[in-house]
Amino acid sequence: MNRTAKSNQDAIFSLLEEKPVNWQSVLAEVIASFDCTTGTIHFLEGGTQLLKLQAHQGIPEFLLPKLAIIPIGKGMAGIAAERREPVEMCNLQTDSSGVARPAAKETKVEGSIAVPMLLDDTLFGVLGIAKPVPYDFTDEESTDLLSIGAAISRVIKKG
Repeated sequence: MNRTAKSNQDAIFSLLEEKPVNWQSVLAEVIASFDCTTGTIHFLEGGTQLLKLQAHQGIPEFLLPKLAIIPIGKGMAGIAAERREPVEMCNLQTDSSGVARPAAKETKVEGSIAVPMLLDDTLFGVLGIAKPVPYDFTDEESTDLLSIGAAISRVIKKG
């Protein structure tokens, strides 16, 4: 990890120590750290198989109702939650795998990744970020995002 990415990650972890945590600020810092423009944080609603939108940036207003609640197994976030591993697309606009929901293409993003927020193999939610250009996230970036997801999970667990 380069020095800038490390300092950005430190900034993210500092934001997670605030009481209460400003999830919008956390998401904005994650998006900036990975040179992205768009992102979401979904928390797993206790006792359900539903991911509820906690914070968002760069999402068109008309899409928010479609992103507010995501069933596990549906769309990139839902599949990342179900598989408990990152799900990424180099270009969401040209994807034909069926992983991305049709409405996702309306975000106009291309390179995107959704990572499960896990702690001790327990799912707490999903973090997703995207760029407006085709992009393959590196293994190091995926690992960093999983670490951030674990840190977010620790905060959620503490309540």
